[in-house]
Amino acid sequence: MVNRREFLQAASSAGVAVGVLAGERVLAADADSPAQGKLTQPVPFAMYQRQGYDPLRASAHEPGGPKLGFADMPLGGEFGEVKCDAWQFRVIPLQDAFGAGTDWARFEPRVEGGKLSAVVRIPAGGWYRLEVRAQSGEKTVATASMEPVGVGEVLVIAGQSYADGANDELFKVDDPQGRVAAFDRVKNSWRVAHDPQPNIATGGTIWPPLGDLLLPIVQVPVGFVNVAVGGTASRQWLPGEALYENLSKAGSAIGRFRAVLWQQGESDVIEGISTEKYVANLTAIRAKLAEEWKFSPPWLLAKSTLHPTVYNNPAGEARIRAAIDELCKQPGFRPGPDTDILAGENRGGPKTRRHFTGLGQRRAALMWFAAVWQELQNSGNKT
Repeated sequence: MVNRREFLQAASSAGVAVGVLAGERVLAADADSPAQGKLTQPVPFAMYQRQGYDPLRASAHEPGGPKLGFADMPLGGEFGEVKCDAWQFRVIPLQDAFGAGTDWARFEPRVEGGKLSAVVRIPAGGWYRLEVRAQSGEKTVATASMEPVGVGEVLVIAGQSYADGANDELFKVDDPQGRVAAFDRVKNSWRVAHDPQPNIATGGTIWPPLGDLLLPIVQVPVGFVNVAVGGTASRQWLPGEALYENLSKAGSAIGRFRAVLWQQGESDVIEGISTEKYVANLTAIRAKLAEEWKFSPPWLLAKSTLHPTVYNNPAGEARIRAAIDELCKQPGFRPGPDTDILAGENRGGPKTRRHFTGLGQRRAALMWFAAVWQELQNSGNKT
């Protein structure tokens, strides 16, 4: 008598393995397939700040290869009970990705109750697909993957309306692969950074155009974490205030990042804040955040005091502009763009959102690009 396995093999070779028979063959093959786990970290579109980037050794012809950096990426997953000899990971470049990916490499996770946690080193680049597998001898017994993920430049944004979604034009990221991402601090997730941005006002921003300018030059994905709130004064960002807590938690949630982009000042002009008080406020905010974050990222400070549809106060504007100049003499603060020069056609009138026009948004993004690029060139191996 022909047994079941011999019958299925004969049917297959005869070309009659269809319907139920074909389904049986799939089931037989599946019995030997690896178990499917689930990666819970990273999440789709997650961005990690690169370390080890050296702008002086980033040329394509650098001996030993360009020093573009890496990130130590937290990894989490659910695999159930897996018996294996080794855990391995790799990253595979997706379409048009920056970076070369990696071969399979062993890592040592912590596994408890079927849940896996580890940290793996990923080269700068992306988008990537991250793959994890458990090996028993030469056999793969469990697998999981996540895509897309990236290692590149992450920027935190804070301040008021010109940094918030209060501008006229809603922009989309131009990159077909969406390699400019935005962090949703409420959902603890990432997405492509199309306007409207997560967790801020629903108007347009300057950040998708900035991402589009940076992307082909830095040759790594770009991530934004925006916590700006319109109409807020520097005192509302002091330690103990709700806005400070939002900024603190957002920075802690993403770990490392390149810099804080600070675009604020109009409300301090309205309130008549002195130069000395503004300096004291920002110094206190930055010092406390560095203590909580356990590292001290630079703050790039825009001169953002002009609000032509709200007030005409050259003396008040001058006090805040002088404060920015004074702060930039202190360690940890750097000059950002002077967006006050963007007047006239760059600002909307009474029938608009009364902030930047689309043209003004693009020009502000170009100015921010110059400031961020300068910071990258001065960064050396720092993050």
